[in-house]
Amino acid sequence: MGGSGYCHSSVAQLDEAEIVVNIGGLRLVLYGDVLNRYPESRLAELINCSTRNYDIISSLCDDYDLSKREFYFDRDPDAFKCIIDVYYFGEIHIKRGICPICFIKEMEFWKIDQSHLDECCKSYLTEKEEELAEIADKVKLILDDIDGNSSVNRSERWQKFIWKMMEKPESSLSARVIAIASFLFVLLSSIVMCVGTIPEVQVEDGEGKRLDHPTLEAIETACIGWFTIEYLLRFLSSPNKLHFFLSFMNIIDFMAIMPFYLVLTLTYLGTAMMDLAKVQQAVQALRIMRIARIFKLARHSSGLQTLTYALKRSFKELGLLLMYMGIGIFVFSALGYTMEQSHPETLFSSIPQSFWWAIITMTTVGYGDIYPKTALGKCNAAISFLCGVIAIALPIHPIINNFVIFYNKQRVLETAAKHELELMELQSGEDARKTARKTGVTGALESSMRTSHSDNCIPLLEKSTWTLKSKYYCSGTESS
Repeated sequence: MGGSGYCHSSVAQLDEAEIVVNIGGLRLVLYGDVLNRYPESRLAELINCSTRNYDIISSLCDDYDLSKREFYFDRDPDAFKCIIDVYYFGEIHIKRGICPICFIKEMEFWKIDQSHLDECCKSYLTEKEEELAEIADKVKLILDDIDGNSSVNRSERWQKFIWKMMEKPESSLSARVIAIASFLFVLLSSIVMCVGTIPEVQVEDGEGKRLDHPTLEAIETACIGWFTIEYLLRFLSSPNKLHFFLSFMNIIDFMAIMPFYLVLTLTYLGTAMMDLAKVQQAVQALRIMRIARIFKLARHSSGLQTLTYALKRSFKELGLLLMYMGIGIFVFSALGYTMEQSHPETLFSSIPQSFWWAIITMTTVGYGDIYPKTALGKCNAAISFLCGVIAIALPIHPIINNFVIFYNKQRVLETAAKHELELMELQSGEDARKTARKTGVTGALESSMRTSHSDNCIPLLEKSTWTLKSKYYCSGTESS
């Protein structure tokens, strides 16, 4: 009975106890019954620990005054104002202006689980973590371009050199020249393909059939030769052959090259296996596939790439647009067919044939080859026209907004990656100047490794930071 009463009195004393915390100048009085709602948190451990156990108190705070029961923490007071809400409301909201990554570090310091974050803040944190991962990837790509890794052999260095020259125009002058040449070859081949269809430019063979001019064929052969060499060099130097072969842009490059060689194969070998007319039809169909080479321009245009990514992110809006248009086309074509059957000279012969009229009406094209002649049919056409305008206009703003957001985000990420590299290089140089005189290069590397694990370091970029520092010191040692 006495032991039980002592236990209850001890718990009551802990609940009634109070401490004063000073967080970067923010002074608060906290009570034990509030802090013990989360007994595993740092503040709950602090109020429940023995006042004589100085080692535990020192491990829990930066400084303390036991006479005043005041404990000092060199932490962010604005973040603590958000974290303290968990003891009173059971959830935490990240206020505007606080970095979510730094806020998570504050939560880890106060030993508060991330599950107490509200759902809106979790989604915001996830978005920032994704942006941080993209910045880290960009930094790693830039670090991969820094030479100085002597562990690879000559063939691997040549493979990396060719890959950079073919894929990264900003890496060197030769890579920039190759990118410009590839861009000009794409334009030249597209122009030749268009000019070759002009009857005045074409020539006639012995049977009176029109063929492409020999000069244009020679230019197209040279362009295809350039595309083939470019594709093979990029494939052979690719670090991941399967990923290269399945990449969308590389599939476009392959589709731009393949028709030329298939046409040659059918022209010289196909005549012995099938009828000449079928060979010519197959050749004509393959020659149409040459238009795929125009998509190669997207490889050399960041704007086109951004537009492609924005459209990929707008699949939901585009799907809604197609669904609205599909429903409208079906409804108004059926109504138009039904209403026009009473007219003796109706142009609506069937509902599937009326689909064409509904499409050109709802998209405001209006060729005039099919049109209603009855009063009800004209009213149906007017309504379909208005519905088409509304259906097309509604998803336009979200699609444009996605493009603007993605474009601005890419610019911010590129700027952030360059800024991170500048900070890493600046920190590396500062550490080198401070420690090289005393402990040498080895000590400098150890000191840099220690500083890379501070609370202010981004975890995703720690490995990249260490790589840059190592290369910096190695190059500095060689130069000295």
